[in-house]
Amino acid sequence: MSQDRSQMTADDLATEKKRLWWHSRRGMLELDVLLLPFLEEAYSDLSEEDQAKYRKLLDCEDPDLFKWFMQNGRPEDQDLAYMVDMILNRVRRS
Repeated sequence: MSQDRSQMTADDLATEKKRLWWHSRRGMLELDVLLLPFLEEAYSDLSEEDQAKYRKLLDCEDPDLFKWFMQNGRPEDQDLAYMVDMILNRVRRS
């Protein structure tokens, strides 16, 4: 969403969260169990910069996400690598 997040209404934020939920639901159980809880439990507490990184991650293809989250590879993009690490570290702590 290109709109300045500080200008968004509560309805705008709720709509964005629903859109992100559907984009986080990938259809691969291994990805769903990582991305959906992260969105529901951690996304709102992220900085705007980190929220943008999460949205960028959702633009990636499922095979790449699967490879990264199963630690069979690493994103070349530092923003994506940072977000993959954040999500994996969150899972390791629980």
